[in-house]
Amino acid sequence: MTDTAPSPKEQLLSAAVNHVPFDGWTETTFQAAIADTGIDRTVARAICPRGAVDLAVAFHLRGDRIMIDQAKAQNMSGLKFREKISAMVRLRLEAVTDKELVRRGATLFALPQYAPDGAKLVWGTSDAIWNALGDTSNDVNWYTKRATLCAVYSSTVLYWLGDTSEGNSATWGFLDRRIENVMQIEKLKAQVNDSPTLSKLLIGPKWVLSQVKAPNQGLRARMPGSWTTPRR
Repeated sequence: MTDTAPSPKEQLLSAAVNHVPFDGWTETTFQAAIADTGIDRTVARAICPRGAVDLAVAFHLRGDRIMIDQAKAQNMSGLKFREKISAMVRLRLEAVTDKELVRRGATLFALPQYAPDGAKLVWGTSDAIWNALGDTSNDVNWYTKRATLCAVYSSTVLYWLGDTSEGNSATWGFLDRRIENVMQIEKLKAQVNDSPTLSKLLIGPKWVLSQVKAPNQGLRARMPGSWTTPRR
């Protein structure tokens, strides 16, 4: 028989979300989660050395998993690619049942000491979306796609946090406009590449960028990328 009991960290996280709207992702919340679950304090601290900060990270990663699970249940075959991106971002936001949890998290990850964690989480969400949509790029586009989506996702989250429209309809409109902005940039890039004059001027920069490769699968969690050695 398969053991489906939640892990101690999941138990702590499930307990913590009841306190975060009032106390934020703080030590107070962490101690309350320990008390609610009955998990030994030494074990809890071993699982989450930074206390509620590690639980905030786990909360974000949980949302990513929910997004992927929901995406697998969707039939997006008839959607345009920009519509698929929009649908994935929407699924990610809809994975959150209480905006206050994200608002408190945004406050936490805005602090200088935790800003790298926040940036890594947003990048991870963007990477998860592109991977779910079957992205196979292995050059500089691997980075630009994710960096662009990070900007779209981050701005949409901030708009969503203040959105009081019914069904977050204003947010979905904002999201579509941001994606349209990105599409305009892609059209401009295509026009530059098609221009005989401009394309020649960019031969050097294009060669440099062509040497940038996506990181190896096993190194993506630790390294931002790799640089190929030109053949002589």
